[in-house]
Order: sequence, then structure tokens, then C-alpha cells
Amino acid sequence: MPVPTVQSNAVFLNIPYDDRFRRQYLAYIVGLTLLGLEPRATLGIPGGERRLDRILSLIQSCRYSIHDLSRVESDRNPPFTTPRFNMPCELGMAITWQKLNPGRHTWFVFESRRRRLQKSLSDLDGTDPHIHGATVEGVMRELCNAFVRPGLQPSVPAMMRTHRELARMLPDIQNAAGAANLFEARIFKDLCFVARAKANKSIG
Repeated sequence: MPVPTVQSNAVFLNIPYDDRFRRQYLAYIVGLTLLGLEPRATLGIPGGERRLDRILSLIQSCRYSIHDLSRVESDRNPPFTTPRFNMPCELGMAITWQKLNPGRHTWFVFESRRRRLQKSLSDLDGTDPHIHGATVEGVMRELCNAFVRPGLQPSVPAMMRTHRELARMLPDIQNAAGAANLFEARIFKDLCFVARAKANKSIG
């Protein structure tokens, strides 16, 4: 498989897709977009034996990646006590890619609790995770800390205002797309588009 061209502003988002994470999900989209970055996600990648290849290709095409490990707890849905390994697996893929190709990729780990990473993934000792406290404001703050961009950056209060605006628009966006839930490829694309339009309006 040929290695894709790296998109300098693209950020691979390795995050949970469920209703308890919807506010933080929207925060990542809004925050990254207002920082002049382009969120990318696995939404829309079909299953099957080539799924891992497609995820790796997506990681390789992004200059950065964010890996949110805040949902390492066991799933509440049956079968019970089943932890999620998708996020650590994709983090491992990103780390391997970066190690083999220094300078092409930078990865960040985000968490909600301090010192939990030392227990859940001790191999990453020495890595300082960005602790967001499972709040929208925390996600915005840590995105600003991870991505210090040239020129004037948006303030966290300004990012919070845009997040509230998009949150109010979510039902209409979802209805227009005929989507069964928030975590669909079309919704992700529409949210990125609306966030970009608001970012351009703010700059203008």
C-alpha cells in the first residue's frame, strides 16, 4: 500500500463514539477547527479485513494525532466488564509510525484523570498526558496547550461560545442528514463544515 501524502494541518482523532462522550466529541471538532486544524476520524471507514489498513493510512496522512484514553473503564453494555482496546490499539499504530518516520507525525495523549495513565498504560511512563477532566472547557484548554499556533490564537471562552452554538444546532444538523445518531460520517463532515464557517466568520 503506497504511503499517503502528509496533510500538514490534519489531526487524526482517536476518541470514543458514544452518547456519554458527545460533548467532548463536539469540543474536539470545534477546538481543532478554531485552531486552524482539520479533524480526521475513522467514522465512515467500513469494517472487514482491510479496516486496519485504512486506519493506518489515515494516521499516515495526518501530521498529528490525538488519542483520548479517558474511557478505559469497562463498558456498561453487554457483554459486561469488557474494556475497550480500540483507542490503545490505534495509539500503538501512531507511535510505531512516528518511530519509523521521525518528523512526519506527532501524537498526543489526552486523559480525564491524573496519574491513571501510569496504571492503565505504564509503557508510556515519561509521556505527559493532557488532562481535560472530562469537561468541554478542559478539552479546549488542553488543545490550546498541545497546539501553540503562529499568530493570535482563539481564547478558550471564544471556543466555548462556538461550542454552545454548534450544540444548539445539532438536532437540526442530525435531522437534515437523516442520521440515526451523532456518530456518523455525514454528521462529522457537516460539523466540521459548520465549525470552519464559524471560524472563518470570526476571523473575518
